[in-house]
Amino acid sequence: MADGKGPGRITTSGLAFGALMAILIVISLWLFIAKPWWFPTLASVHGAEIDSVFNAVLIVTGIAFVVTQALLGYFVARYGSSGKEKADYWHDNPKGEFLLLTGTAIILVVLVFMGQRVWLKYYFSGLPENAVTVQVTAQQFQWTFHYPGADGKFGETDLRLVSPSNFIGLNEKDPASKDDIVSTGEMHVPVNKPVVVRLRSKDVIHSFHLPFQRVKQDAVPGLAIEVTFTPNRADTFEIACAELCGNNHYKMKGMLTVDASEADFDAWLKAKLVERTGD
Repeated sequence: MADGKGPGRITTSGLAFGALMAILIVISLWLFIAKPWWFPTLASVHGAEIDSVFNAVLIVTGIAFVVTQALLGYFVARYGSSGKEKADYWHDNPKGEFLLLTGTAIILVVLVFMGQRVWLKYYFSGLPENAVTVQVTAQQFQWTFHYPGADGKFGETDLRLVSPSNFIGLNEKDPASKDDIVSTGEMHVPVNKPVVVRLRSKDVIHSFHLPFQRVKQDAVPGLAIEVTFTPNRADTFEIACAELCGNNHYKMKGMLTVDASEADFDAWLKAKLVERTGD
């Protein structure tokens, strides 16, 4: 292959590298097909569209990965060197470059529009009607959940009222606060009913993460960010903080309970109200 156009030769090192690439491809395909470490079981309505976009991206990039690694392994194994050959050089190949760049651009544009459609539907389609609204306040290192009472109105909160017994600074003098429910580390919602989560942070950036519901949204100081989801499986799930928020970040977790009926959800709200007010 002295001029870059010869047959080349098969070398032991080339075969070893080719075999390594083949093993890498087989393991990668097995991981994708068998899915031993995959997403947790879906437990929300909107999550199916998010999973479909993820799968589409993974399939396209997976095909590109298999093809490029297979070609790399083949050429290294097939065209070995004795240390004296010189590689051939082509200045350019306009047709090949055009086809490669155009094909890549089309694939990426399609994937971007698929993701954009789901993003717009999730974040910019307006808030659902008859939803359960929960104000979630993040702080180092806990979650606090605030529900409106029977009047449907949230009581006033003021940072100047924050104390070890009043994490969100709820103004008890505000008439709308009398029937509000406040819970630390424990969130309840009814199954098959839209939920609006209004996120706030008291200190640093946190990230409200529900892996089973495919919900992940940062809580940013000074902002009230709304995110929605509809749980469709009654169970108990962990609420994680997906943002490194301090030295005790690992302790920042809560529990989401998706109640099997609205009656169960209402019973929990009543119990928490009694716990707060003593009535």
